[in-house]
Amino acid sequence: MANSSRRSFLKKGMFGLAALPLGMGVMTSKAFAATLPPLSEDAPNAKALNYVKVAADAADHPAFKPDSYCDNCMFWQPDTNGCTLFQGFSVEAKGWCQSWVKRPG
Repeated sequence: MANSSRRSFLKKGMFGLAALPLGMGVMTSKAFAATLPPLSEDAPNAKALNYVKVAADAADHPAFKPDSYCDNCMFWQPDTNGCTLFQGFSVEAKGWCQSWVKRPG
């Protein structure tokens, strides 16, 4: 009986080890998103691209289009609330900048 218990323990242990990278990947992206600092509208790169945290605040900008938000832009990174244009920072989902390009699909 001891051998079958050991085999069962080893099988379960091996399954747990195999699933560990998947679990760590999920936990890491969530933890990373939680620690990504928000982009300030006063940051030089934010000012250069006219980033605003509330898209309606950019309604008078010539490049603004209704319903253009960070979360439907091709540069949006939903796993971190980040933007490829503002590396290392999170942006507001309903924010906007002049580089907005509709996400394909």
